[in-house]
Amino acid sequence: MRAMKTLQEWLAHCDRLHPKTIDLGLERVQAVLRRMELRFECPVVTVAGTNGKGSTCAMLEAIALQAGWRTGVYTSPHLVHFEERCRIGGEIVKEAELVPQFARVEAARQGETLTYFEFTTLAILGLMAASGLDVAILEVGLGGRLDAVNAIDTDCAIVTSIDLDHMDYLGPDRESIGREKAGILRAGKPAIVSDPMPPHSLLQYANALGADLWLLGRDFNFSGDKLQWAWAGRGRRYAGLAYPALRGANQLLNASGVLAALEALRPRLPVTAQAVRNGLAMVDLPGRFQIVPGQPTLVLDVAHNPHSVAALTANLDAMGFYPTTHAVFGAMADKDLAPMLAKIGPLVDRWYFTDLPTPRAASAADLQARCQALPGRREVPASTHASPMAALGAAVEQADPADRILVFGSFFTVGGVLQQGVPRLAAKHLG
Repeated sequence: MRAMKTLQEWLAHCDRLHPKTIDLGLERVQAVLRRMELRFECPVVTVAGTNGKGSTCAMLEAIALQAGWRTGVYTSPHLVHFEERCRIGGEIVKEAELVPQFARVEAARQGETLTYFEFTTLAILGLMAASGLDVAILEVGLGGRLDAVNAIDTDCAIVTSIDLDHMDYLGPDRESIGREKAGILRAGKPAIVSDPMPPHSLLQYANALGADLWLLGRDFNFSGDKLQWAWAGRGRRYAGLAYPALRGANQLLNASGVLAALEALRPRLPVTAQAVRNGLAMVDLPGRFQIVPGQPTLVLDVAHNPHSVAALTANLDAMGFYPTTHAVFGAMADKDLAPMLAKIGPLVDRWYFTDLPTPRAASAADLQARCQALPGRREVPASTHASPMAALGAAVEQADPADRILVFGSFFTVGGVLQQGVPRLAAKHLG
């Protein structure tokens, strides 16, 4: 095999190895892990859930950084560049740091067939384990029990909101999906559940396993008014907290789970009240109800399932009045599209459906047809476009300065816009 020297060459290699994009199961990953002799000497926090995983990881990272700890974070997918999937000490890793880890995985693979996600996960875990971290924060890719990230034993598991998504792989209902998420829990280790109504399957598994279960409303809770919020756990309280810098109604649920995890880890990873305040105030996560300055208002959100679209709809509703809302939308074909479109439809005055550069995506024409087939929907203008940037360009042409443009759906949709430099576009075209 020709020696590969660049990250793009390695990623292309990873793409060719396995006939399937997703092949859930830990045996192959664990075999390669053993040969890599990969282990973490620091606390590991694993985060699973349908929505809120990225925000939870970002808040954990921000607070730990403010406390002076060296952090490593693995999240997926990326928006624009692959390197975004790993941050060390708060900084996105460089290609030159990743490439040797891909070669290390290839040497340890010994013919084992790995998916793109499994191979790249092992490479990033290799880099993180070699980086002298004080805490490793790992976001599960899909489900939990059989996800490659779960090959690493966690010291503290966080399960965020659980809803219907990836049902072909995880099961047809919240109980089935909850059991899959519960697979990241470990006996005797803290298991933080920030979903206010967790499936019984998750609780039953945690209790049978003997995990240290922390439940919202029982072991920790929060309260708030328009100006500030407060949190209380088993042995610690925070009052007069400013709201997290991440926008959205669900962020207090995510932040509450983060504070519970930090309390559970306090013997190994102490943080000060000031680090909590500063971290929540400074946390940043592109593509999560991200509002780009300018006129018209531009909102970016990777909401791509019914639960996250419902949250996005509530957040948009709370923004106030806009004469016209223009929506750029692209999504995967396997998503539960009808309830997503029906939920947000009443807020949208003009649709711009977009193709996406992946065979898994629904075509723009299919999205438009599905929207038009919704019973009782409002008749509004709609158009189809070859790319997210083309759709955004059409929206910019139609929008008045007082309007709002929403770009949402798949990571490919938001990433396709960010790739072109939305802040620059906003400055040039949106005032």
